[in-house]
Amino acid sequence: MITNYIDNESCQHKANCRFNNNKMKTMSDTSEITFSNYGIYDLGDDLELLLPNTLIKFQRISDDAFSYFRENSEGQTIEKIIPIKSNDVKIGLVPIRPLNHPAKRTNYVFLKLDKEIHLGENSAASIFVHCPIEIGIFLIYGDNHEPLDWVTCNHLNSRFSLYGSPDTGTLCKYAEVSLATDYNDSISYVNGVMHIVIENTLSFAQTISKVIFPITDNNLYYNNSKSIVDGIKIIMKKRAAVNIAEVKPTLVDTEWTQAPGWDNSTDSVHHMEMTLE
Repeated sequence: MITNYIDNESCQHKANCRFNNNKMKTMSDTSEITFSNYGIYDLGDDLELLLPNTLIKFQRISDDAFSYFRENSEGQTIEKIIPIKSNDVKIGLVPIRPLNHPAKRTNYVFLKLDKEIHLGENSAASIFVHCPIEIGIFLIYGDNHEPLDWVTCNHLNSRFSLYGSPDTGTLCKYAEVSLATDYNDSISYVNGVMHIVIENTLSFAQTISKVIFPITDNNLYYNNSKSIVDGIKIIMKKRAAVNIAEVKPTLVDTEWTQAPGWDNSTDSVHHMEMTLE
């Protein structure tokens, strides 16, 4: 395989030249560019996938191996040699949970709502919000989805936050999110739409401005370049002398395609409790 790779240096140089030309277009004028949809792609001999500010290339370098090349707008590159198990390999490009960039440190997300939700006593509300996502690249052999790489198209807003005290608090991926109109209102490649149901069972009004929960039990679904995230249900109630908000995942009833999970070995946390202010 190494010999074949060296013999294909000129082909790799041409591929990189094509990448640089496409990259200049990506950075300068996105109005003329058609980005790749989510889905499953035949690998064949060569495959090029284009995302906002990111180009991904697969190139066959021997009968049983491919080269993988990715570069983003900051000039960061990833290159890999991929031995393949069979010629019937496909590539999956799908939305995944936003837990990998800049590093995998937590299973929790902290969604800061751009508008507070005020609920009177014994009342409920139903809202849609934009939930951040990342994009996973998978090698597919039959029913087996093997994680290969991941990207984010919103790296400037990918950061951490601590919920709770410095000693015992929960580290979370943090995002300031806006309300969405419905499931079709996601921003392609950047976020998916999540449905949130909030119930206030307390005998007085409450205001919700943030939601903290483990996202590992929330599946993602896609249709072309749009994505949906499984919802959550928040129940505000009293436990002993403390007012809490219990957060649990809820499944989406949709005909969109369910994306494979990036890390199925992650321990699931089926609910979260927040202390109400």
